[in-house]
Amino acid sequence: MGHSLLCMMGFFLLSTVICGNAEEHSYDSQDTDESGYQSKEQRTSAPPKLTVFLQPSQTQLYSGVIYRGETVTLRCEIQGGEGAQWTYEWSRGQSRIHSASREYTFRSVTVSDAGGYSCWGTEGSSWTEWSDVITLTVLSPPKPTVFLQPSWTQIYSGVIYRGETVTVRCEIHGGEGAQWTYEWRRGQSSIRETSSEYTISRATWSDRGGYSCRGRRGSFWTVWSDIITMTILFPVKPTVTLQPPWPQIYSGETVTVRCEIQGGEGAQWTYEWRPAKLNTPPTSSEYRITVTESDSGGYSCRGKRSFSWTKWSDTLTVVCKLDTFHSF
Repeated sequence: MGHSLLCMMGFFLLSTVICGNAEEHSYDSQDTDESGYQSKEQRTSAPPKLTVFLQPSQTQLYSGVIYRGETVTLRCEIQGGEGAQWTYEWSRGQSRIHSASREYTFRSVTVSDAGGYSCWGTEGSSWTEWSDVITLTVLSPPKPTVFLQPSWTQIYSGVIYRGETVTVRCEIHGGEGAQWTYEWRRGQSSIRETSSEYTISRATWSDRGGYSCRGRRGSFWTVWSDIITMTILFPVKPTVTLQPPWPQIYSGETVTVRCEIQGGEGAQWTYEWRPAKLNTPPTSSEYRITVTESDSGGYSCRGKRSFSWTKWSDTLTVVCKLDTFHSF
């Protein structure tokens, strides 16, 4: 009976060892969490999270819009996976990309490089899910536009009077959000200015010419803008006229004294008159006068736009005697 008891105990222990090992092997083989991150070992921490972003950073700010010919890098980041020796896989749409690096660089991006990119990582027999897709949009290089400020200089076809202050501005339509550096030139000569605006204080003859600009972000340059031509003129001399231009005006009749700036159409002029009694704000280019003897005297004017004054006009002399009003 002793031998029988020993045999039964031995059989029980052998069965326990075999069954226990079988259960342990089955647990390891099914060690998979819902995120798709799998390992031979049981994982109790959350799986690393992957993110794809663009370099340089301005492309990220610019919502993945890249200009044809630019250099850009896609980078795969695994948060929580630091210290591990990861191997990476990339895809564009449903197509795999042959790159095992965490970075994928376009040296000179083309339209065919546009699309949605994602990555995943593997370490031994462990792997992550695919990252979210980042969309790369490839556009033709933008062409800047140059215009003048204040706005009347634009209406006035780039004509500036000597001594005026004017600003040339470079705008890159559709390039908002990017960190642009600018290059300016007048004719074929470079201008030392890297901002989007170039201000000319007290314009001189040497400032005349054709202005153009282009923009740069990273190592990429836009094309040159069209040229805007700036013409520098001497300040014009106004003319004072009397309307109607009758040789004799009788006392009590109404006439108009007008300040005309030939070639200054389109500009926003402010006027100054002599005698000073006509300078009641707002100053105007003309005044209606009901003639009396006190209106006799000399009339002249000048105009101002921005900070620049024209010369004074020649004087129109008005003489009023008795019932007759003469001008000459």
